[in-house]
Amino acid sequence: MNDSRAGRTPPQAADTQLNVPPSSKADQILKLEGIGKRFPGVVALDGVSFDIAAGSGHVLLGENGAGKSTLINLLGGVFKPDDGSIIFDGKPYSPSSPFEAFAAGIRIVHQELHPLSNLTVAENLLFEHLPRRYGMVNFAAMNKRASELLAEVGLDIGPTTLASRLSIAQLQLLEIAKALCYDSKLIVLDEPTATLTSREVERLFAILKQLRTKGVTTVYISHRLEEIFEVGDNVTVLRDGRHVTTRPLDGLAIPDIVKLMVGRTLAEHNYFRADSKIAGPALEVRGLKVTKASSPLDFTVAKGEIVGIAGLVGSGRTEAVRAIFGADAKDAGDVYIDGKMASINTPRDAVTAGICLASEDRKHQGLLLDMSCAQNTTITDLAKVSHYGLMRRKSENEQAQRLVKELRIKTPSIHQKVGTFSGGNQQKVVIAKWLFRGPKVLIFDEPTRGIDVGAKAEIYELLGKLAAEGKGILVVSSDLPELMAICHRIIVFSNGKIAGEVPREQFEESTILSLAYKEYGRVREH
Repeated sequence: MNDSRAGRTPPQAADTQLNVPPSSKADQILKLEGIGKRFPGVVALDGVSFDIAAGSGHVLLGENGAGKSTLINLLGGVFKPDDGSIIFDGKPYSPSSPFEAFAAGIRIVHQELHPLSNLTVAENLLFEHLPRRYGMVNFAAMNKRASELLAEVGLDIGPTTLASRLSIAQLQLLEIAKALCYDSKLIVLDEPTATLTSREVERLFAILKQLRTKGVTTVYISHRLEEIFEVGDNVTVLRDGRHVTTRPLDGLAIPDIVKLMVGRTLAEHNYFRADSKIAGPALEVRGLKVTKASSPLDFTVAKGEIVGIAGLVGSGRTEAVRAIFGADAKDAGDVYIDGKMASINTPRDAVTAGICLASEDRKHQGLLLDMSCAQNTTITDLAKVSHYGLMRRKSENEQAQRLVKELRIKTPSIHQKVGTFSGGNQQKVVIAKWLFRGPKVLIFDEPTRGIDVGAKAEIYELLGKLAAEGKGILVVSSDLPELMAICHRIIVFSNGKIAGEVPREQFEESTILSLAYKEYGRVREH
């Protein structure tokens, strides 16, 4: 996926080339002029102006909190701008609802997924326009069309599968398939590859190129900077709610883009800590079977060690860690902590035993969005901040302040609701609440999903620090470079089985990917 341009020196300093002449009016599909949006205490967008050429691949970049999500919510009809105007397809554009945006020809594939969980995959895909016959839903036609769309994005599930049974990665592909279902003029994709493996990513890139040949404009948002050269012609960078630049991607290198995003150069850093002392086993998993039909899993994580779990979407990675944590029932198997068997049937049992899980869906499973940073931070062990059943607010505030400082959580106040935080700061709050509990083993499922480059670096450093303190760290990630940057070893899952284990000195993407496909037989071309 890496583009050779990513390592090429640009012809001139990127930050001296802040703007390029706008495309001609005839070529524009979207034009934003002086867009401003304010929320209580926050200026989310401040005088943002740029345009997007019709039929192009446009990349929108910025750190968490730069204003990207606010901007796409304006395009999607969720918010209305306080200032400025938008022209779409040659006409003034001011949708008052997502349905109006959809009717105008704009489709948003959001990072945060909200499927209709009690409906089937086919019903989710075609919900807005269910095929009918004699006034009734034509289920045969619906399922047939859904199967075609699923095949197009390489999602190997039945159209009658309930959406509630899908993983985050599968839901992401489902949303992409839904965007392809209708004749959209502009499709916005917000972090579409955050949980996808390299094969699914390649398939997505092929789909986007095909859409552009049909005249569909795409706006692509990603923190995986190596990807943007594959999908983009031009790039717009936002910083602190303001427009920094709109220019062609050609001639830019990743370090230049990072500097535009963060306003400084991020030094190269090796996140792997070779000084971490590996001791005895912190976590042992013996004969774990998620279901009666699944294969038994056996592996260990030592104190002071970061172990990665790699594998394709649907390979059983998330299912395994959820079973270890007691979030889902297991059919068989034992879990040992510090050499002693732990009886784990619920998450409460796991937390009591010393295991903590930062799930891949931090908003719905990791945080209480309407509660404050302080409340979220201390909720895992209220006994530490209470006396005879009564909360000691001073103690809670002191503990929260300590962790906010230690983890460098950016917030104007520990009393701020975490629902207003950026993705990176929300993830730090998830980590803070588990550190407050004092775990022996920390499990992270997609720890940097939807997080910008600066926050990623801080989380990698934090994981290394925790390992050096003697914690056992288990990391599930679809981002192989991420695992190879921080792990001592990588366990590779394939079709519900452990296909192999790769020590650090043998880390190669090709080696890991070949193991990931091992239990699927011949590699299928999507």
